[in-house]
Amino acid sequence: MDLKEWFASRKKQKEIEAVKPLAASEDICLLWKQCFQCREILYTSALRENQHVCPKCQYHFRIGAIDRIEQLFDAGTFHELDANLESADPLKFFDTDSYVKRQKEASRKSGLREAIITGEGNIEGEKACLGVMDFGHFGGSMGSVVGEKVTRLTEYATEKKLPLILVSSSGGARMQEGIFSLMQLAKTSSALKSFSDAGLLYISILSEPTYGGVTASFAMLGDINIAEPGARIGFAGRRVIEQTIRQKLPADFQTAEYLLKHGQVDMVVERGKLKSKLAYLIKFHSHSKSKAHTAPPRPKAATR
Repeated sequence: MDLKEWFASRKKQKEIEAVKPLAASEDICLLWKQCFQCREILYTSALRENQHVCPKCQYHFRIGAIDRIEQLFDAGTFHELDANLESADPLKFFDTDSYVKRQKEASRKSGLREAIITGEGNIEGEKACLGVMDFGHFGGSMGSVVGEKVTRLTEYATEKKLPLILVSSSGGARMQEGIFSLMQLAKTSSALKSFSDAGLLYISILSEPTYGGVTASFAMLGDINIAEPGARIGFAGRRVIEQTIRQKLPADFQTAEYLLKHGQVDMVVERGKLKSKLAYLIKFHSHSKSKAHTAPPRPKAATR
């Protein structure tokens, strides 16, 4: 079977699956959810109240950008920036479907225009800029718009002299945009360099999962890198690495705890404590800066 026939068969299979009736188990999933780690059956409503953390084993489920914003920002304080940006189709990319069609389907499923929401608001009264990626939209992949929104948010935070927080959840660069996607690695990193030169605070939060070009750019450039418990973080995936080096990797390889043990992240913070931790870090940084500005000049050493 050549490549053209393979794509045609895949397209036909998807059309058949699209008209299948919903299984009863899918209806049940609206009320119940099974923990991936301990296999406990959980009420969806109870899980939501516990910030999508399993009460039995503390497994952290993936959450969307809107849920994350509600958890981190004070109610009613979030103001979205660049909400109307949407991806173009510069390469006229087509596999089993066109890129334009895939974008519409991704938006229908996630309810978002793109894989990141950016804006500003208050965290326990402390003003900050926040960008949150959503794995539910195109696997959180970074295309031109994601990179542009991260860059604009960083420049806005630099201009307003506000702390910056970026929450990563991504499979990496978006292949449908090719080199335009890869350009975002350099663009976001350059904006963060200017932000750092201004002496401002950047906190990077790495959630499940964070891979590829996002890890290779802004996700690992934080002044403070915080990971959620159990989050998988890396560049290439585990299987790719094992097949390349022909060695078995440790069971906890690429987990947040493994990275903390080897000095690649600064701390692992549970979701329920994340908001208070961010507020503390922002207050500590602003207090340290104000003390540095008001401290009397040190006396010069005596010369002979």
